[in-house]
Amino acid sequence: MKIRYIQTLISAFLIVLSISSCQKDEVTTFTKIVIPSSGPITAGNISGFLKGTLLTGQTYIITADITVKKGDTLASQPGAIVIVKNNSQINIQGVLQLIGSKEQPVSFNSDTNQPGTWGGFQCDTAQAIIIKWTHVDNTGGPDASGSARGTLKVKNAINVDIEDSWFTNGQDDLIRIEKGATITLLRNTISSSGSTDGEAFNLKTGVKGIVAYNVIFSQAGSAVKLETSSRIPFPQTEVEVYNNTIVSNGWRRGSAEPGRAVSVGVNAIGHIYNNIIVNNYHGIELFSDGDLVKTTYGNNLFYATRDTYTDLVDSTQKINIRDNFYPASGVGVAQPSDLVSKKIGNYDPLFINFNGLVAAPNGFPNTYNFRLQNGSPAFGTGFAKYDQDLGAYTTNGKGNQH
Repeated sequence: MKIRYIQTLISAFLIVLSISSCQKDEVTTFTKIVIPSSGPITAGNISGFLKGTLLTGQTYIITADITVKKGDTLASQPGAIVIVKNNSQINIQGVLQLIGSKEQPVSFNSDTNQPGTWGGFQCDTAQAIIIKWTHVDNTGGPDASGSARGTLKVKNAINVDIEDSWFTNGQDDLIRIEKGATITLLRNTISSSGSTDGEAFNLKTGVKGIVAYNVIFSQAGSAVKLETSSRIPFPQTEVEVYNNTIVSNGWRRGSAEPGRAVSVGVNAIGHIYNNIIVNNYHGIELFSDGDLVKTTYGNNLFYATRDTYTDLVDSTQKINIRDNFYPASGVGVAQPSDLVSKKIGNYDPLFINFNGLVAAPNGFPNTYNFRLQNGSPAFGTGFAKYDQDLGAYTTNGKGNQH
């Protein structure tokens, strides 16, 4: 009883913390959270129903599907290592609290370390999700029908707080959140995911919150997709999307469904500012069925390292990347506060290390450094409500910590 009481107090504290982190003045507060060893989980093979705490420095091997029941919590201390075998998945009906640290991140990976080899976190009916300083790699293993699974899925009006974490080499949607959840998605790095489809952040049906200071590289579909529902238009999805660095996304689906840096449609509302958008198939696409009266945007930097690129699905098509910063298929237009490159070299954000790659396959190793060199036009040109600079890495230290 005492252990359960302690766990309940911990859960309540972290849920309150996740709610408070949605407020602007709390965005850059890096709070050190210590998860005690109450209900410690013994290292080694695990499967079936699970609750308790994964311990620092211990390695756990998931041999079959895991389920965390409603009312239970699966927590972690910094430095816990989880290896997943047999294409298993983790089902969260209760609370998930993965709390690593910059020095000791938590790690979830498959035993083969290959893209698409385990089932990810299926959290449709979860009670709360808190993930900080955690690696989640090589998800998207096929379900019983052979379809790729998303990395983390939520369909519940809960708090979802994902910060300072890495998600790589998934096969479909990385993070798909629906049905009125409140989100805080901050300072994460998402790389080389979606085999032939899948968004990085797919946010639908009444989701509200912020997506900020993330690096999103080489996603098959869109980096950030906002929609409500054609059947249930209210409550509306409304998300602030600011200070993200969004590079080389949207190519693997081809012209039939190009991916976007940010898209707003189906009665959703977006507030899109201070993003660096480079080499994406489409930049910002505002669809006519979105709530464009309430949607606001500006102070975004658009750049292309080359003028055209061949469509990956139809090799007869040459895509003019600059024409698609605000594509003709949408109704968005360049704003006076935007920095829109007209030619190579004009408004180059000056990444520290980037070779200009436009499109890459699923699982492509991301070794680039998207921090900015001195003299970048991204410095000092942000919408001050959000940040003085553009992109995920800012001079005031509020941005991405990777």
